[in-house]
Amino acid sequence: MKLSVIIPTCNRSNLLIHCLSALYVNVLSINNRFECEVIVTDDSSDEETKTLIQQQYTWVKWVKGPRKGPAANRNNGVKNADGDWYLFIDDDCLPDTEILTEYYNAISANPEMRAFEGRIYVDGPKKSFLHESPINETGGFFWSCNICIQKDLFYQLKGFDEQFPFAAMEDVDLFRRLRQITDKHAFLFNASVVHPWRLNRNLIKTTLKRHASQEYYIQKHPEEAKRLNAMRHFRYFVKNNLYLVTHAWKYRFSGFGTLLYCNFLQLYFCFKTLLKSRPDKAS
Repeated sequence: MKLSVIIPTCNRSNLLIHCLSALYVNVLSINNRFECEVIVTDDSSDEETKTLIQQQYTWVKWVKGPRKGPAANRNNGVKNADGDWYLFIDDDCLPDTEILTEYYNAISANPEMRAFEGRIYVDGPKKSFLHESPINETGGFFWSCNICIQKDLFYQLKGFDEQFPFAAMEDVDLFRRLRQITDKHAFLFNASVVHPWRLNRNLIKTTLKRHASQEYYIQKHPEEAKRLNAMRHFRYFVKNNLYLVTHAWKYRFSGFGTLLYCNFLQLYFCFKTLLKSRPDKAS
Protein backbone atom coordinates (compact mmCIF):
# COMPACT_ATOMS: atom_id res chain seq x y z
CA MET A 1 0.00 0.00 0.00
CA LYS A 2 1.28 3.43 -0.93
CA LEU A 3 0.03 6.65 0.64
CA SER A 4 0.16 9.92 -1.29
CA VAL A 5 0.15 13.02 0.93
CA ILE A 6 -1.17 15.98 -1.05
CA ILE A 7 -0.63 19.53 0.21
CA PRO A 8 -2.07 22.41 -1.83
CA THR A 9 -0.43 25.78 -1.29
CA CYS A 10 -0.53 29.33 -2.63
CA ASN A 11 1.91 32.06 -1.62
CA ARG A 12 2.25 30.71 1.93
CA SER A 13 5.76 29.29 2.12
CA ASN A 14 6.09 30.81 5.61
CA LEU A 15 3.34 28.44 6.79
CA LEU A 16 4.26 25.51 4.55
CA ILE A 17 7.72 25.13 6.10
CA HIS A 18 6.15 24.34 9.49
CA CYS A 19 3.78 21.80 7.92
CA LEU A 20 6.58 20.03 6.05
CA SER A 21 8.91 20.06 9.05
CA ALA A 22 6.23 18.40 11.18
CA LEU A 23 5.48 15.90 8.42
CA TYR A 24 9.16 14.97 8.10
CA VAL A 25 9.04 13.49 11.61
CA ASN A 26 6.24 11.22 10.32
CA VAL A 27 8.21 10.22 7.24
CA LEU A 28 11.19 9.23 9.39
CA SER A 29 8.99 7.20 11.75
CA ILE A 30 7.63 4.97 8.97
CA ASN A 31 10.82 2.86 8.88
CA ASN A 32 9.97 1.30 5.50
CA ARG A 33 6.75 -0.23 6.84
CA PHE A 34 4.86 1.22 3.87
CA GLU A 35 5.47 3.50 0.91
CA CYS A 36 4.69 7.18 1.14
CA GLU A 37 5.13 10.20 -1.11
CA VAL A 38 4.58 13.86 -0.28
CA ILE A 39 3.35 16.17 -3.05
CA VAL A 40 3.10 19.96 -2.80
CA THR A 41 0.92 21.35 -5.56
CA ASP A 42 1.75 25.02 -5.85
CA ASP A 43 -0.56 27.80 -7.03
CA SER A 44 1.89 30.52 -6.00
CA SER A 45 2.49 33.54 -8.21
CA ASP A 46 6.29 33.22 -7.87
CA GLU A 47 8.88 30.44 -7.49
CA GLU A 48 9.66 30.98 -3.80
CA THR A 49 7.94 27.76 -2.73
CA LYS A 50 9.49 25.77 -5.55
CA THR A 51 12.98 26.98 -4.61
CA LEU A 52 12.33 26.30 -0.93
CA ILE A 53 11.37 22.69 -1.59
CA GLN A 54 14.22 22.05 -4.02
CA GLN A 55 16.77 23.40 -1.51
CA GLN A 56 15.43 22.29 1.89
CA TYR A 57 12.84 19.55 1.34
CA THR A 58 14.29 17.31 -1.34
CA TRP A 59 12.08 14.40 -0.19
CA VAL A 60 9.00 16.39 -1.33
CA LYS A 61 7.70 16.36 -4.89
CA TRP A 62 6.85 19.88 -6.11
CA VAL A 63 4.33 20.30 -8.93
CA LYS A 64 2.96 23.45 -10.51
CA GLY A 65 -0.67 24.15 -9.70
CA PRO A 66 -3.41 25.17 -12.17
CA ARG A 67 -4.14 28.47 -10.34
CA LYS A 68 -7.88 27.85 -10.35
CA GLY A 69 -8.48 27.65 -6.61
CA PRO A 70 -7.96 25.03 -3.85
CA ALA A 71 -10.36 22.43 -5.31
CA ALA A 72 -8.53 22.39 -8.65
CA ASN A 73 -5.19 22.45 -6.85
CA ARG A 74 -6.07 19.33 -4.83
CA ASN A 75 -7.23 17.57 -7.98
CA ASN A 76 -3.95 18.55 -9.60
CA GLY A 77 -2.05 16.90 -6.76
CA VAL A 78 -3.97 13.68 -7.37
CA LYS A 79 -3.09 13.78 -11.08
CA ASN A 80 0.58 13.76 -10.07
CA ALA A 81 0.23 11.05 -7.41
CA ASP A 82 0.65 7.30 -7.74
CA GLY A 83 -0.53 6.13 -4.32
CA ASP A 84 -3.38 3.79 -3.46
CA TRP A 85 -4.76 6.31 -0.94
CA TYR A 86 -4.76 10.12 -0.98
CA LEU A 87 -4.22 12.02 2.26
CA PHE A 88 -5.08 15.72 2.00
CA ILE A 89 -3.47 18.14 4.47
CA ASP A 90 -3.57 21.94 4.26
CA ASP A 91 -0.36 23.97 4.21
CA ASP A 92 -1.27 25.85 7.41
CA CYS A 93 -1.75 22.66 9.48
CA LEU A 94 0.78 20.89 11.69
CA PRO A 95 0.49 17.08 11.43
CA ASP A 96 0.95 15.15 14.66
CA THR A 97 3.98 12.87 14.85
CA GLU A 98 2.10 9.62 14.15
CA ILE A 99 -0.49 10.72 11.60
CA LEU A 100 0.87 8.60 8.73
CA THR A 101 1.16 5.52 10.92
CA GLU A 102 -2.37 6.04 12.26
CA TYR A 103 -3.83 6.20 8.77
CA TYR A 104 -1.79 3.21 7.61
CA ASN A 105 -2.88 1.11 10.61
CA ALA A 106 -6.53 2.07 10.10
CA ILE A 107 -6.41 1.21 6.39
CA SER A 108 -4.71 -2.12 7.10
CA ALA A 109 -7.07 -3.08 9.95
CA ASN A 110 -10.24 -2.03 8.10
CA PRO A 111 -9.96 -3.19 4.47
CA GLU A 112 -13.66 -2.54 3.93
CA MET A 113 -13.26 1.18 4.63
CA ARG A 114 -12.97 3.57 1.71
CA ALA A 115 -12.39 6.93 3.40
CA PHE A 116 -11.28 8.42 6.72
CA GLU A 117 -11.34 11.86 8.32
CA GLY A 118 -8.87 12.83 11.01
CA ARG A 119 -9.10 15.01 14.07
CA ILE A 120 -8.49 18.78 13.72
CA TYR A 121 -7.72 20.72 16.88
CA VAL A 122 -6.38 24.13 17.88
CA ASP A 123 -3.14 25.12 19.57
CA GLY A 124 -4.49 27.22 22.41
CA PRO A 125 -7.34 29.42 23.63
CA LYS A 126 -9.18 31.74 21.31
CA LYS A 127 -8.30 35.43 21.87
CA SER A 128 -10.53 37.28 19.43
CA PHE A 129 -13.94 36.94 17.78
CA LEU A 130 -12.03 37.12 14.50
CA HIS A 131 -10.07 33.95 15.24
CA GLU A 132 -11.16 31.01 13.07
CA SER A 133 -10.28 27.34 12.84
CA PRO A 134 -12.15 24.30 11.42
CA ILE A 135 -12.19 22.29 14.65
CA ASN A 136 -13.21 18.64 14.24
CA GLU A 137 -13.07 16.65 17.48
CA THR A 138 -15.83 14.10 16.81
CA GLY A 139 -16.06 13.55 13.04
CA GLY A 140 -18.88 13.97 10.56
CA PHE A 141 -17.43 17.05 8.85
CA PHE A 142 -14.87 15.64 6.38
CA TRP A 143 -13.01 18.92 6.16
CA SER A 144 -10.32 18.83 3.51
CA CYS A 145 -7.39 19.82 5.73
CA ASN A 146 -7.28 16.25 7.10
CA ILE A 147 -9.03 13.55 5.06
CA CYS A 148 -7.87 10.31 3.46
CA ILE A 149 -9.63 8.74 0.46
CA GLN A 150 -9.13 5.52 -1.45
CA LYS A 151 -7.87 6.13 -4.98
CA ASP A 152 -10.70 4.31 -6.77
CA LEU A 153 -13.35 6.12 -4.73
CA PHE A 154 -11.81 9.53 -5.43
CA TYR A 155 -11.91 8.88 -9.17
CA GLN A 156 -15.44 7.51 -8.89
CA LEU A 157 -16.41 10.83 -7.27
CA LYS A 158 -14.48 12.71 -10.00
CA GLY A 159 -12.61 14.58 -7.32
CA PHE A 160 -13.39 17.97 -5.86
CA ASP A 161 -15.88 20.10 -7.77
CA GLU A 162 -13.85 22.94 -9.28
CA GLN A 163 -16.95 25.02 -10.08
CA PHE A 164 -17.40 26.37 -6.55
CA PRO A 165 -16.92 30.15 -6.84
CA PHE A 166 -14.81 30.40 -3.69
CA ALA A 167 -12.85 28.18 -1.32
CA ALA A 168 -15.82 27.01 0.75
CA MET A 169 -18.24 24.05 0.70
CA GLU A 170 -16.26 22.01 -1.84
CA ASP A 171 -15.32 19.48 0.86
CA VAL A 172 -18.92 19.42 2.15
CA ASP A 173 -20.01 18.66 -1.39
CA LEU A 174 -17.41 15.90 -1.75
CA PHE A 175 -18.59 14.29 1.49
CA ARG A 176 -22.23 14.42 0.42
CA ARG A 177 -21.44 12.74 -2.88
CA LEU A 178 -19.26 10.20 -1.07
CA ARG A 179 -22.10 9.24 1.29
CA GLN A 180 -24.39 8.69 -1.69
CA ILE A 181 -21.99 5.99 -2.86
CA THR A 182 -20.82 4.35 0.37
CA ASP A 183 -21.15 4.37 4.14
CA LYS A 184 -17.68 2.90 4.56
CA HIS A 185 -16.00 5.90 6.12
CA ALA A 186 -14.75 6.52 9.65
CA PHE A 187 -13.32 9.15 12.00
CA LEU A 188 -9.79 8.68 13.38
CA PHE A 189 -9.20 10.70 16.52
CA ASN A 190 -5.48 9.89 16.68
CA ALA A 191 -4.81 10.79 13.03
CA SER A 192 -4.71 14.44 13.91
CA VAL A 193 -3.45 17.83 12.82
CA VAL A 194 -3.18 21.12 14.64
CA HIS A 195 -4.91 23.95 12.82
CA PRO A 196 -3.72 27.12 14.58
CA TRP A 197 -6.16 29.97 15.07
CA ARG A 198 -6.08 32.36 12.11
CA LEU A 199 -7.06 35.99 12.54
CA ASN A 200 -9.56 36.78 9.78
CA ARG A 201 -9.40 40.54 9.28
CA ASN A 202 -11.68 40.26 6.24
CA LEU A 203 -14.54 38.37 7.88
CA ILE A 204 -17.29 40.34 6.10
CA LYS A 205 -15.74 39.62 2.70
CA THR A 206 -15.27 35.98 3.71
CA THR A 207 -18.92 35.73 4.77
CA LEU A 208 -20.03 37.00 1.35
CA LYS A 209 -17.80 34.46 -0.39
CA ARG A 210 -19.07 31.62 1.78
CA HIS A 211 -22.62 32.55 0.93
CA ALA A 212 -21.83 32.48 -2.79
CA SER A 213 -20.42 28.98 -2.42
CA GLN A 214 -23.41 27.92 -0.34
CA GLU A 215 -25.77 29.13 -3.06
CA TYR A 216 -23.92 27.01 -5.61
CA TYR A 217 -24.10 24.05 -3.22
CA ILE A 218 -27.88 24.44 -2.83
CA GLN A 219 -28.29 24.71 -6.60
CA LYS A 220 -26.33 21.49 -6.95
CA HIS A 221 -28.14 19.73 -4.10
CA PRO A 222 -31.62 21.35 -3.91
CA GLU A 223 -32.77 18.72 -1.42
CA GLU A 224 -30.34 20.27 1.08
CA ALA A 225 -32.52 23.40 1.21
CA LYS A 226 -34.95 21.39 3.33
CA ARG A 227 -32.45 21.52 6.18
CA LEU A 228 -32.53 25.32 6.08
CA ASN A 229 -35.67 25.81 8.11
CA ALA A 230 -36.22 29.27 9.58
CA MET A 231 -36.57 28.21 13.21
CA ARG A 232 -33.33 26.25 13.18
CA HIS A 233 -31.34 29.16 11.80
CA PHE A 234 -33.02 31.65 14.08
CA ARG A 235 -31.95 29.52 17.06
CA TYR A 236 -28.44 29.43 15.62
CA PHE A 237 -28.51 33.22 15.24
CA VAL A 238 -29.62 33.65 18.88
CA LYS A 239 -26.96 31.22 20.08
CA ASN A 240 -24.23 33.09 18.19
CA ASN A 241 -25.25 36.44 19.61
CA LEU A 242 -25.49 35.06 23.15
CA TYR A 243 -21.94 33.84 22.65
CA LEU A 244 -20.96 37.35 21.56
CA VAL A 245 -22.46 38.98 24.64
CA THR A 246 -21.12 36.46 27.15
CA HIS A 247 -17.58 36.46 25.73
CA ALA A 248 -17.20 40.15 24.92
CA TRP A 249 -15.12 40.97 27.99
CA LYS A 250 -13.06 37.79 27.62
CA TYR A 251 -11.90 38.88 24.16
CA ARG A 252 -11.87 42.57 25.11
CA PHE A 253 -14.43 43.21 22.37
CA SER A 254 -11.85 42.30 19.70
CA GLY A 255 -13.86 41.77 16.50
CA PHE A 256 -17.21 42.18 18.34
CA GLY A 257 -18.81 44.58 15.87
CA THR A 258 -17.60 42.69 12.81
CA LEU A 259 -18.93 39.34 14.01
CA LEU A 260 -22.24 40.88 15.07
CA TYR A 261 -22.68 42.33 11.58
CA CYS A 262 -21.76 38.98 10.01
CA ASN A 263 -24.32 37.17 12.21
CA PHE A 264 -27.08 39.43 10.88
CA LEU A 265 -25.70 39.01 7.36
CA GLN A 266 -25.84 35.21 7.66
CA LEU A 267 -29.41 35.36 8.96
CA TYR A 268 -30.41 37.50 5.99
CA PHE A 269 -28.74 35.08 3.59
CA CYS A 270 -30.50 32.18 5.26
CA PHE A 271 -33.98 33.62 4.74
CA LYS A 272 -33.03 34.72 1.22
CA THR A 273 -31.98 31.14 0.39
CA LEU A 274 -35.17 29.76 1.95
CA LEU A 275 -37.37 32.05 -0.12
CA LYS A 276 -35.51 31.20 -3.32
CA SER A 277 -35.79 27.46 -2.64
CA ARG A 278 -39.58 27.50 -2.01
CA PRO A 279 -41.58 25.89 -4.81
CA ASP A 280 -43.68 28.22 -6.95
CA LYS A 281 -47.20 28.20 -5.54
CA ALA A 282 -48.60 28.75 -9.00
CA SER A 283 -47.12 25.48 -10.17
